[in-house]
Formats: sequence, C-alpha cells, structure tokens
Amino acid sequence: MLYLDAAATTPVRSEVREAMLPFLDERFGNPSSVHTLGGDAATALDDARRRVAAIVGMRPGDIVFTSGGTEANNLAVKGIAIAASLRRGAPVHVVTSPIEHESILASCAYLERVHGFTVTRVAVDARGRIDPDAVAAAVRGDTALVSIGFANNEVGTVQDAAGLAAVASAARVPLHLDAVQAAGWLPLSGTGADALSIAGHKVGAPKGIGVLAVRGRIPLEPVLHGGGQERDRRSGTENVAGAVALAVALELAECERDESAVRTAAVRDAFTARVLELVPEARLTGDPIRRLPGTASFTFAGVSGEAVLLELERRGVVSSSGSACAAGSDEPSHVLVAMGIAPEVAQTSVRFTLGHRAAGDPAAVAAAVAASVTAVRSR
Repeated sequence: MLYLDAAATTPVRSEVREAMLPFLDERFGNPSSVHTLGGDAATALDDARRRVAAIVGMRPGDIVFTSGGTEANNLAVKGIAIAASLRRGAPVHVVTSPIEHESILASCAYLERVHGFTVTRVAVDARGRIDPDAVAAAVRGDTALVSIGFANNEVGTVQDAAGLAAVASAARVPLHLDAVQAAGWLPLSGTGADALSIAGHKVGAPKGIGVLAVRGRIPLEPVLHGGGQERDRRSGTENVAGAVALAVALELAECERDESAVRTAAVRDAFTARVLELVPEARLTGDPIRRLPGTASFTFAGVSGEAVLLELERRGVVSSSGSACAAGSDEPSHVLVAMGIAPEVAQTSVRFTLGHRAAGDPAAVAAAVAASVTAVRSR
C-alpha cells in the first residue's frame, strides 16, 4: 500500500517513539508535583519548550503546548481576539480568509455569533493566494488579529508570510500563522508572525500534541481554565511525553528540511506532469509554483472524487479528497469554491500529499490515477 495522505497524518518516527517512551513508563511524573518524579517531568517539559522555541525563533516562555493544531488555532483566534476585546471594553474585528482550516473559520464564526465581533474574510485568487495589500485594506482601527494559514491544507498554496507580516506590523496588529501544514517543509523562524500553530502528528510525533507559539507581549485569554499550567494560558496536566516527542520530531524535520523539500518536490512534479498527460480533464489546483513540496491536488471534471479514491485504494494507493477534518462531508471543498471553482467540479477533487520519505514510482502512481478515473467514468 502506498500512502499519499501525509497532510492528514504521518507515522510516528522511531527516534520520536524512543525519546518519548521513558515519559510513559518510569519517568511518568506530573510536572506540577513537587517530588522528584514531578521535578524530572518538569525538567523534560522545560527542555522540550526550549527546543521548540529555538526552531520557531521565539523564547521558551512563548511556547504553549496544546492537544494539537485545532486547539492551537482556537487558542490563537479566540484568545488574542477576546483579550483585545476585554482591554477595549467592546467587540473587535478579525481578518482572515475563506480558505482557512475549519478550526479557524469556526472560531471566527463563534466570535461573531457569541461575542458580536466582526470578521473580514479577504478573498483569494484562483490559485489560493492572499494579496497582502487586500489584507492591509481590510485592517481597521479596531482590528485585533490577522489569522492566515501559512500553507493551505488542501491545495498546498504557500502564502507571502513576509508580506503579511509587514502589513500586520505596520498596522500594529498581531499576525497569527497557521503553520500546521508548513512545519517540516518551510522555515518557521523569521516569518514575522506573532503566533504560530503546529500539530505534532504532521511531522512524525503522535496525535494529541501541538503548540501555539505566541510572543509574550501579546495578551492571550485562555480557552481552557483550571490549574493555571502553561503560564496560565492553557490549563490541564501537561502531556510531557507528547511535548518531548514534538520537540524531537521538529528537530529532525528541521535538520532534514532543505534536502527533503528538494527531493520531494521533484517526485511531486514528475507525478503531476504525468497525471496531466494521462488524464486530459485533470486540473491541478492551487499555485503551481508557490506550493508545499509534497502536495498535488487535482479536480477530475465529470467524476466523483470519492469514487476515484475507492478505485485508487483498490490499486494500492491511499489518498484523500481534501481536508481529513472534513472527511465524509457531501459538501464541496470550501477552499476550492473560494478559489472560484464550480461546486460540482470541486466535488471531484483528489489530494495527494507525500511525506518526507516519499516512495513509489511517480509514473506508476500516475498510471493508477488514470486507470481509476477511467474506471469511474466508464460506469
């Protein structure tokens, strides 16, 4: 079986499993406990925090460990916006885009519905690009946050982080980048962002651990209340084993990033070219140049994307129809629709995402894609 759904999740790396195992066994202490076992866990947690901070270019105290990317995005959007509203004594404004991950879109909708905030969703072009000038035009005097995905989880388009950071900085508005898909593929340090979200299971750590890296000068209202862990920004007993795993996984990914990106992009490009050659109705979605190295997403007009997926799995290829968080939905991809693709065409999309250890013959996989589309079309 050839796994081409790395954007959904990745296997736990052996080095990561080895590093975290002691904290599931003999070093199992609660880092808030004052005894030796607790102190040992607290030391490991502090070390993981320091190592993650070094990769994202922030201070150890800026690192908030979460349960994953969804919680990190919720904490960023709700936490920064609500804190700003409390300071102002009035509802505030948030800028985002219509192609964001559901965790950002739903958080923004919650702020509108429950707190009376206003949200501007800046339009994207046909390639899924966000114009920093459009973001600048959307910013107002009461804007509390700009929240944009560094790289899109469905089509892989990479945004102009430097341009967005310049706009946010000039307006003195915090910039949050959802870096869940970018981690391991793009530099996380030097983006100019005030907050970054990361999910461990996208880079070889287990599910259930993530990070919101948020600069200490940014007021942040906690979403989870309780014991005051994570400097009172995220209560709950810390997942020490997960934090250690995430730190190791990020270090490994960062060390391999340049070589892996070049190698994976070459495989992706060969695969993409062959699919477009073999399947005349195939259309590559997203920016053909400024995209993640491992992402190739297509529409196949006139066929069901879900049916193509089933045919591909019969031929030993596992992929997806878009975001794993929206799996099973009959609705067309909100990302593709926002890019101007007709809903009936958006429902034909299939996403192939390669991991850092991409294997398989691109030509053979493309042939499987062509055979699957032909099989579905002939029914």
